This record gives sequence, C-alpha cells and structure tokens, in this order.
Amino acid sequence: MLGVRDDFRRRLLAIAALFCVLGFQYATWAARLPALKSDLDLSKAEVGLLLMAAGVGAAISFPLVAVLTRRLGSRRLAVVSGLFLGAVLLGLAAAPNYPLALAVMCLDGLAVGCLNVAMNAQGAALEARHDRTAMAKLHAVFSAGSLFAALLASGMNALTDSVAAHFGAAAAIITLLVVATRSHLLPDEAAAEQAGHATEQAGHAADQAADAGPAVPAAATGTGSTANQAARPRRRLSLPATATLWMGGAMVFGTVTEGAMNDWSALYLEEVAGASAKVAPLGIAVVSVMMVAARLFADGWRARWGDGRVVRVGSVLAGTGLALALLAGGVVPALLGFACMGLGIAAVTPCVYVAAARQGSDALALVAAMGTTGLLAGPPVIGFIAQGSSMTWGMGAVAASAVLVAACATRIRWTTAAQDSPAPTEPAEPAEPAAS
Repeated sequence: MLGVRDDFRRRLLAIAALFCVLGFQYATWAARLPALKSDLDLSKAEVGLLLMAAGVGAAISFPLVAVLTRRLGSRRLAVVSGLFLGAVLLGLAAAPNYPLALAVMCLDGLAVGCLNVAMNAQGAALEARHDRTAMAKLHAVFSAGSLFAALLASGMNALTDSVAAHFGAAAAIITLLVVATRSHLLPDEAAAEQAGHATEQAGHAADQAADAGPAVPAAATGTGSTANQAARPRRRLSLPATATLWMGGAMVFGTVTEGAMNDWSALYLEEVAGASAKVAPLGIAVVSVMMVAARLFADGWRARWGDGRVVRVGSVLAGTGLALALLAGGVVPALLGFACMGLGIAAVTPCVYVAAARQGSDALALVAAMGTTGLLAGPPVIGFIAQGSSMTWGMGAVAASAVLVAACATRIRWTTAAQDSPAPTEPAEPAEPAAS
C-alpha cells in the first residue's frame, strides 16, 4: 500500500487484507480436513463434530465480541483476532488428540467471530466516511483469499505431507498481512461512537420532553441522564430489536447457503448427477467464480437499485435456480443451478452487514455471530438432512434456505438507496438507532 495516496483506496486495500486473511485461514484448515482426519484417526461423525465445534465457538462469541468492539474498537480487535487466527492454525497442527482439536476449533470460531465483526465494521465505516460502496468488493476478496488458500494447499501437498509445515507457512502469511496493514486501517472511534449514541439518547429525551410535559426535562439533565444512557445500550444487547433479528435471520440463511454449496456441491454432482471424479470439483469452481464476479460488480448494483432489491432478487434467483436444477437432474442443469446460486447469493452478506452496522456495534456483533454460526454449522446440518433422507433433499434444503433470505429481506428497512426505502416508512420504528 506504499505509494497509494488516495485515502479511500489505501484504507480499502488495508481492510481488504483482513477479508483475505479470514477467507485464507478458513480455507486453509478446511483443505486439510482429510489429513487431520487421518492423523487423529477420526470417524466421519467426529469430523462433523469438529466442524460443529467451530460453529459453537462462533455462536457463543456474540457477548464477548460486543464488549470487545466497544472497548477496543474495530481496528485493534481486527489486528488481535487476525494474529490469533494464525496461532490457531499452529495449535490445530500441534493438537495431539481429538479433545484438544475440538477446543482449538472452538477457539477458532471465537476468533472468526471477532475478526468478522471488526472487518465488517471497518468496511461499513469506510462506506459511510467516503459515501462510496465497497462492501461487496471486500467480500469478493474473502472469496479470493479462499482460492489462494486452496492453491497454497495444493502446492504444499506436492512438497510435503506435513500439516504442521503447511499451517506454519499459512500462519506466517497471515501474520505478514495483518502487520503490514494495521497502520492503514481506519482509526478506532469507539469513544466517538459512544458520544454519538449519547447524543442520540439526548435527542430522544428532548423529543419525549416536548411530548410528555415538565417531568421529563428534570430526568433529561444531570446524572440521571447519564445513567439512563448507560443502561439503554445494555438493554439492546440483552434484547435485540426486531429489525436486528430479521437481519440475523437473513445472514444465517445466506451463510448456510454459501457454506453448504462449498461443502456439498461436488458430492451432489458425483453421487446424484452422475458426474465423473474429474468433473465433480467444477461445482465448487462454478459457485466460487460466479460469487467473486458478482461481488466485483455488486457495489454498482447496490448504488443503482438499492441493497434491499439486490438481496431480494438475488436470493430468489439463487433458490429457484437451484430448485429447478434439482428437479431437472443431470450434470449440466446442476452446474447452471450452481451458477445461479453463486450469482444470486453473492451480495447477501455484504448488504446485510452494512444494514446491521447502521444499527450500532451490538447489532453488528449479533448479526456477524449468527452469520459465522451459519457458515460453520450450516454444512453439517445439511449433511444430517442428506444422511437422513438423500443428497437431493439436502440440496433442496439449501435452495429453501436461499428463498428464506428473501423472506427475511422483506422485513428489513434498507437505507442505502432512497428509492429502496420510501421516506414515509422511516419513522415507523422509533426504537431503532437509525431512525433518530
């Protein structure tokens, strides 16, 4: 990033490095699951539980992430969690037995939850600061990081069978990326954000004073106001707003869809569609290429049509395209359905993260934790469905999950584009921070 004078581009590259780190780290250990299975002598069920451990870590990360985001700020949290993810790879390679591997994967889920919130908070702040869309491109870098990890895994496999050597090299790359970009991230503004929240609280109190009479101004001044302002954020943490829960639902179903397509598309092609062993990996390639391409263009779609429309139309395209492919059967329809899935679902997570960031750090932490849980725990759930019925029904659940994203999106108030959120509906939810 040396020599990049434009502030937006310099910050964008630094934040993109965080997205690359997360995608790279996730794909690195996922690519070596067969080796870990062999080294630890695990059954398929134990491998499933190993994946679930990461999901559990992500699920329980929400309270911790919310507190750390407010105390450390997104910049310091991103640096600490990014470095910790590199250490997690070393711990996983050194784990001598299954229980310790489960513990390491649980810590991985916690760290992923922290970095996920921090980097998306940075991306949303960059968009707000420069009034330019960038989140979809950042998520494209996440996919590119996964691709880089796959290429590195292939190269390391050709050189050595050692998981420790592979994970050591990957940890070094992660450390270099985090250290090189930390000074170019957006500065921490936790204090400023809290001051902004306090201003919002004061504005609400003033409005209530105008409506409720003389009893309110006495409470709106002095130490009582400070105590009330300190209590309200805690109440939002323990009882999320309805809008935040709808965002979390969209995020869960979207990340379940993403994760399941990465983990199960090749198996569906080989076992159900009748593809050869050489053709089956094309399923992952088609989904990945379409997602990266769509995310590179999605910021333009967001600016033109609004986040809500992009999410609704895209998720319906993803669900119906895959459903029709399952009904038709065969390799070619499956690949076309996978292409629809990658194209349609690509912009869901960037748009939902931006919407959640507008609701404050607690909302972003909750939505990110739900998304990480869906990404890590969703594929095993789809596997359980396929085990109990068939792979076709399992992939059908993936299609249904994409359609449920659209259902949740209809209940979210999107504010990126004016045409996507009509002005008369904005005052409908006075409890939301964005409505003040």
